[in-house]
This record gives sequence, structure tokens and C-alpha cells, in this order.
Amino acid sequence: MALRLTYQGDTKVPVEIEGLTPDWACDKSLGDIEKFEIFHGNRKLPLAEMFRLSGDASDKQFDFEGNLSGVHWIGAHMQTGQVRIHGPAGRHVGSQMQGGDIEVHGHASGWVGAEMAGGLIRLHGDAGHLVGAAYRGSAKGMTGGTIIVDGNAGNEVGLTMRRGVIAIGGAAGDMIGFNMIAGTVLVLGECGIRAGAGMRRGTIGLFG
Repeated sequence: MALRLTYQGDTKVPVEIEGLTPDWACDKSLGDIEKFEIFHGNRKLPLAEMFRLSGDASDKQFDFEGNLSGVHWIGAHMQTGQVRIHGPAGRHVGSQMQGGDIEVHGHASGWVGAEMAGGLIRLHGDAGHLVGAAYRGSAKGMTGGTIIVDGNAGNEVGLTMRRGVIAIGGAAGDMIGFNMIAGTVLVLGECGIRAGAGMRRGTIGLFG
């Protein structure tokens, strides 16, 4: 049985759940998971104040439900397991993840899979800017894994990418593969200007 996390927040202030991963939760009781500290703006709160939990996490599976467009860092840093998001998601989905699977049944904001090292992210919707990208000031973007976006994506897909695969089913914005070192970026729809600017190696396939 998966752990079901139903979002109940009613706020425009960002909610951050960085570190809440299937590998962290798999040996915890429901009560312990409910006490996990999240951020609501700059305030720390227990997870249970924003989410209703049911099931258990022993099989390393999470099911997030609700409008999570204001909830950020879902699945960030995860190493194993599976995360399913039923609805829109915020920024940093799967950021710096090392393994496991994330599936989003909706749109997601920026930084999907930023600096990820392994695993799979499948997004059944649109993504924001900087899919699989390096964070500002970092020398390395995505170093492994696969990101599949069924819809459109924003600017700077694969920024400073070193390894891995990014596939965009729709259109993408400007500067695809900017400063790319290695890896593969595929865009089936149209794209903006300066694709591949500053790239050293790797592959960019533009089919639109």
C-alpha cells in the first residue's frame, strides 16, 4: 500500500517539502512522517498541518493528491522508490534526485529535474523553465537519468547538462542546451532562439 498525501493547504505562500522522500519515510510510522518539518514561507510546520496522510510508506511509494502548484521540492533528493503526483506541481520536482521514478499527472513549474543524477521523471503536461538545468552559479546541470515532458517546456532546457536524456513532446523556449557538455536533448515541437549556444559535446535533436 502506498502512502497517500492529500494537500489541504489554502495559501498563496510557498510550501516547501524538501527531504520528504520514499527512502526517508520507508521505515517510519505514520505519526513520525506527520511530524516531518516543512516550510510555509519562512515558518516551520509539521507536515500534518498541510497534508492528510493515509496508508503506509514501507513499499517506498508516494501518491500526492490535490492542487500542488504552490508546493515545491516534491521528490527532490530521492534515491529510490516511486512518487506519483495527481495534479499540478510546483518548482524543483525531482531536483537533484539520484534514482527512482516520478510521474506527474499535470503541469509543473520551473527546475524539473534540476541537477538530477539518475532516475526517471515523466511529466504528463507542461514544464516551466530550466528543465534538467544547473542552478545559478553551478558548473554542472543534469548528470544522468531521463526526463520526459509530454507537453511544452520553457527556456534553458538542459542548461550545462553533462549526461542523461531530456525529451520534450511539444515546443520549447530559447537557449536549449546552452553550455551543454554532454547528453541528449530532443524537442519534437518548435523551439526558440540560440539552441546549442556554447555547447561542447552532446546531441540536440530538433524535429519541429
